[in-house]
Amino acid sequence: MTAAGDGALQGDADAAGRLTGRPVTAVRPTGAGLTRLELEGVGAVLVKRGSGPGAAPAEAAGLRWLAEAEAVPVPRVHGADADRLVIDVVSEGRPSPDAARELGRSLAALHAAGAPAFGSPPPGGPVEAWIGDAPMRNETGPTWAPWYAEHRVLPYLRRAVDLGVLSGEGVGVLEQVCEALPGLAGPEEAPARLHGDLWNGNVLWGGDGRAWLIDPAAHGGHRESDLAMLALFGCPHLDLVLDGYQAARPLAGGWRQRVGLHQLFPLLVHTVLFGGGYGEQAVAAARAALHG
Repeated sequence: MTAAGDGALQGDADAAGRLTGRPVTAVRPTGAGLTRLELEGVGAVLVKRGSGPGAAPAEAAGLRWLAEAEAVPVPRVHGADADRLVIDVVSEGRPSPDAARELGRSLAALHAAGAPAFGSPPPGGPVEAWIGDAPMRNETGPTWAPWYAEHRVLPYLRRAVDLGVLSGEGVGVLEQVCEALPGLAGPEEAPARLHGDLWNGNVLWGGDGRAWLIDPAAHGGHRESDLAMLALFGCPHLDLVLDGYQAARPLAGGWRQRVGLHQLFPLLVHTVLFGGGYGEQAVAAARAALHG
């Protein structure tokens, strides 16, 4: 362990003690930006370092907002400051059909808890938030299609162009789909309470037989967006998750044809973070949305 690494661990331990008021009895690094600690009278917790300015308090606000819906399990927040977040450890289990169906039902209840507007941050959460390692601005709008184009697709498209990872015809296709969004978006729906970064890596199949959600980029949005992101990178028993969701709160007709539309945002975020291969996927999804 380097001196810098020792310093980060000590900073994590100090933050956990200060934020919880509990003595730290053990410290163990578990991964990039993560430290597992034992707190007297509490047990195991994780200290997570924020990926950028305001990331830790934004995630804390998101976890609390999701928990308030009493719909889907999320780690309890023990404290947060400008740089670090202290949360419960989730015991590891395996995906199961029953947990998948329950996840679908729970997501339906979470989304039904609602949000004040499209793009609204969690109560106490910042406008300048994050999705993974990418900045995400929570500007609000009254209707989904223009809000999604202006605040979720176009900012990352412009950034991808600036970085030189997306150019030419593909840029035009994505601009076309933004212009066409009002006619492609399906029936109007009220803003849903979204996890916001619901790829499979942010679903933990717990040892208690339930699926837990971690690392939210929570905001008000369209409920189909969470489900589309689950489908984007693969989720165990996705068909059963969707069955559970549909049984609880059926999606509007034509939702399957809109999956790619809702995947444009995460694909462009990945384009900005990781490069052009994701840009090609975004352009293909846009073409499919435009041409059915």
